[in-house]
Amino acid sequence: MSSRLAGLEADNETLQRKLAADIERDVAESKPKRLRVSEDLRLGDIGVDGKKFKNGADTLKGIIRGAEPGVRTFTEADLKETDDKDLKELRLRMSSLELYKHWYPNDIKICPQRVYALGFHPTPEKPIVFAGDKEGAMGVFDGSQTAPEVDDDDTDHPAPVISAFKTHARTITSFVFSPVDANAVYTSSYDSSIRKMDLDKGVSVQVWAPADDSDELPLSAMDMAQTDPNVLYFSTLDGGLGRCDVRAPGSEEVWALSEQKIGGFCLHPLHPHLVATASLDRTIKIWDLRKIEGKGDMRHPALLGEHESRLSVSHASWSPGGHVATSSYDDTVKIYDFSDAGSWKPGQDISPQAMEPANIIRHNNQTGRWVTILKPQWQRQPKDGIQKFTIANMNRFVDVFASDGSQLAQLDGDGITAVPAVAHFHPSMDWVAGGNGSGKLCLWI
Repeated sequence: MSSRLAGLEADNETLQRKLAADIERDVAESKPKRLRVSEDLRLGDIGVDGKKFKNGADTLKGIIRGAEPGVRTFTEADLKETDDKDLKELRLRMSSLELYKHWYPNDIKICPQRVYALGFHPTPEKPIVFAGDKEGAMGVFDGSQTAPEVDDDDTDHPAPVISAFKTHARTITSFVFSPVDANAVYTSSYDSSIRKMDLDKGVSVQVWAPADDSDELPLSAMDMAQTDPNVLYFSTLDGGLGRCDVRAPGSEEVWALSEQKIGGFCLHPLHPHLVATASLDRTIKIWDLRKIEGKGDMRHPALLGEHESRLSVSHASWSPGGHVATSSYDDTVKIYDFSDAGSWKPGQDISPQAMEPANIIRHNNQTGRWVTILKPQWQRQPKDGIQKFTIANMNRFVDVFASDGSQLAQLDGDGITAVPAVAHFHPSMDWVAGGNGSGKLCLWI
């Protein structure tokens, strides 16, 4: 209604504003009221119709696989229902591993910060665990030590003896132990360097870094062929794979294998000319170092085959028997069977069919911001000859699997208050270690 029809003078601004406000109120009251709903709603009853929408509540089931601390995904019922005699015996043996009893995990603070890398010294005499954290500190724990006896009334319990050293400026990403020198421990880091610690001399020396101190080449992983302990291989966050001879400074070569991060890689333990890489580009790729192709910056080992997952692949670990285990953000652990790798000729293509995983295990790999990425790690020299690997479980366990995908154990114990995300087998003994986001250590022996 206009001000003229309402009997108002055009210059009466106060009345004009009042009329406009009344009109807006009338329009608002004529519209259907939109009120928040306070009662519970069933998603099946409030679906939005339309061609682009699924309005069934079932479509949301399983969309998020949240961690359920303490909820087992492998139980005693799985052990009892095992028909295979050998498998049952193996499951019983692996499930009998017990958490180190002299101190609770919360008392074994092996690193100041979150554990990013872990390694067992290969000696079979006693469990010696090395751990590296996000700030470049290294901790060493001797699992043969025992807690001294104290009176029941004594509230001051002695802490375990742990050696800790600030060896790198940034995150430590890998430990490698020399097969010929029991005192040599190599570490790689996001600070772009590889260092060697001499346990006997108590000295840590840099054995490789970019020639220019201003260059940054963060290293995501490292490995060594047992037959050639002087040559180290490393992967980089910008998609490179490199090797260097510690006896010959300046001898390194870095190949650009991916446009995205290589999160982990592994040499075949028995045929170290074969390399498996895992990348943010969602692939696992197999390379042959016996055949280097291309020229200049385009040089690289021959690509034998690749397999693509739905989401990024975090790590690839190769067993002595020829199986590669990967972890991926598509919530799977995939096992590839390359047991015939010893017969491959240099540069031989692997067929797409042969690159398909032999077994796929559903596994929650959604670590989030505060938990280190879950990575499978094989036992390198199992005394029983059975190929098996560990990977942490987001429900605060460590899972043990065989090469055929059979679960062998789910390790737990009192006092585990966080995910032991970085899990490793001892190379030959049935000892398992796991490090968590608070720098604490779990040890099963």
